[in-house]
Amino acid sequence: MAATIDLGDLHIEVVRKDIKNLHLSVLPPSGLVRIAAPGHMSQAAIRAFAISKLTWIRSQRRRMQMQEREAPREYLDRESHYVWGKRVLLRLVEKDAAPVVDHRQGKLLLQVRPGTDAGRCREVLDGWYRAQLRAALPDMVAKWERAAGVRVGRIFVQRMKTRWGSCNPDSGAIRLNTDLAKKPPECLEYILVHEIAHLIERSHNARFTSLMDVLLPQWLQLRRQLNQLPVRHEDWDY
Repeated sequence: MAATIDLGDLHIEVVRKDIKNLHLSVLPPSGLVRIAAPGHMSQAAIRAFAISKLTWIRSQRRRMQMQEREAPREYLDRESHYVWGKRVLLRLVEKDAAPVVDHRQGKLLLQVRPGTDAGRCREVLDGWYRAQLRAALPDMVAKWERAAGVRVGRIFVQRMKTRWGSCNPDSGAIRLNTDLAKKPPECLEYILVHEIAHLIERSHNARFTSLMDVLLPQWLQLRRQLNQLPVRHEDWDY
């Protein structure tokens, strides 16, 4: 069971794991604060770490709570969706054949079998978005591998609730959120560079910031752009 650190009106969940370093997360949509801590670390040391990060925590919570959220998608004809940052209208077609998704002329055709429910429609579209992301990544990964002088391991594209991307510096694996195919392409590039930089520097410290400044000088503007875009409606759990 997770322990809790209370700092005034801020309640921080502490989860013990078999890890070497502390990991701090502020999770959407409400800004739940969670610290993953090594099993041997004292509660007093974790509390001191949390206090040192209070300014950052409060800033992240404010941003998260103010961020616009998309209305729940019902997968109805002429419903608004997004492809690479551009609004498109859904064209729903029922046909007794395998599902098809086609994007052209500002429309997103979704062909499904008669009686298909919204959950299955979402699965079909998610699979299409995943394919769009996978098609865009090889050239982009090669470009930034050369720029950073690193080798990326496997790339995983998946539906992620609490983050745009993550990486494992030990294996070189990078995970990216399927929803990045709904955002402008430069936002995908920013997240990819962010995770590649973590293959060199694990923490968000001064070295990491300097590395981002060199690799992608406009990264702060891109981060701001991504943070200002509406995020997917979700029935969140932890």
